[in-house]
Amino acid sequence: MKIDVITIFPKMFSPVLNESIIKRAQAKGLLKIKIHNLRDYSKDKHRKIDDRPFGAGPGMVFQPEPIFRAVESIVHSSSFIVHRKKRIRKTKSKTKIILLSPQGKKLNHKLTKKLSRYKHLILICGHYEGVDERVRQKLVTDEVSIGDYVLTCGELPAMVLIDAVTRLIPKVLGKLESTHFESFSQDLLEYPQYTRPSVFRGMKVPEVLLSGNHKLIEKWRRDKALEITRKNRPDLLK
Repeated sequence: MKIDVITIFPKMFSPVLNESIIKRAQAKGLLKIKIHNLRDYSKDKHRKIDDRPFGAGPGMVFQPEPIFRAVESIVHSSSFIVHRKKRIRKTKSKTKIILLSPQGKKLNHKLTKKLSRYKHLILICGHYEGVDERVRQKLVTDEVSIGDYVLTCGELPAMVLIDAVTRLIPKVLGKLESTHFESFSQDLLEYPQYTRPSVFRGMKVPEVLLSGNHKLIEKWRRDKALEITRKNRPDLLK
């Protein structure tokens, strides 16, 4: 998979993308990530990429031209944008162009799994009061939010999306079971986990986990997953 990120804060990504599973996925050649500074696509001599909103109001809005130029450069075709509808559909069928914004569809396991099947993602990190509406109407294929709250910028949501998608790319994790039994993978939160020692400060590991009876262990884990989900996220059971 290839992921291109369009941002005005490129330095924010290095600490996250060069550690842990994401770093290993890139080292294995399973994932390629490139960060693009939106200001590089500005025609303004001061590299300006925003302006005041029409109709007045607080804050600044990303101008459409730098974003369109950035995406055009990434897909290597100016015909992608408006003029040839067949080319637009063909490119968008292989690539997801995602705007990270509070107005987007909430990111969950189902959406993450869907995105992990694409070969190419282009992530646009919003900021200020948002982006020019023409970017939404004519350029992006999806809008994604990581929760019902407002963040300073779209860079953090982009990192969350990259991490969540990376885990689902085939061969990134050591075992298929690593993702199969995680929280949300079966619309349930994950069951409790224990490791050695079996007794710590008087607290004992449940006997069933020490029994060696895999059928009983599987049933215990399922029951606990249901119990935790019912308590913390009853909406998932609906």
